Amino acid sequence: MERKQNQQPSAAFIGASWVALLAGISAYLIGLGNAEMQLNEKGYYFTVLMFGLFAAISVQKAVRDQLEGIPVTNIYYGLAWFSTILCVILLTVGLWNADLTKSEKGFYAMSFVLSIFAAIAVQKNTRDMKISKDQEAKRGKEWNEEKENW
Repeated sequence: MERKQNQQPSAAFIGASWVALLAGISAYLIGLGNAEMQLNEKGYYFTVLMFGLFAAISVQKAVRDQLEGIPVTNIYYGLAWFSTILCVILLTVGLWNADLTKSEKGFYAMSFVLSIFAAIAVQKNTRDMKISKDQEAKRGKEWNEEKENW
C-alpha cells in the first residue's frame, strides 16, 4: 500500500481547531465553576469531559493508525470506541437526571461536543504536521545525498 503524501494543514485550520478546543473546554469549565451544584457533581462532569477528550483522541489515533498500515490491536481499537461511547452515555445520563434548566443542559452538551470534535482536529493537525516535517526532512536528506554524489 503506497502512502499518500500528506499536505500540512493550513495555519487557519490549525488556529481554528485550537480556538474551538479552548473555547469548548473553557466554556464547559466556566459553566461548571458558576454552576450551583455540589462539588462531587462538578467532579463528575469534569471527569466525563477529560475522559471524553482522551477517548476521542484514542479513537482518532487508532483509526488513523489502521489507515496508515500501523498495527492496532482489536482490544485497543474496541476500548477506544467503547470509552468514547461511554463518555457520551455518561454525560447524557448525568444531564438527563441533573436538576438543571434545559438551556444549561444544552450548554454542557454543546460545549462537550465542541471540545471532543476540536480535540480530534487538533490531534489530526499535530500528526499531519509531524508527518509533513518528517517528509520534508527526508526529501532534504535525499537531496543532500544526491548533491554529494555529483
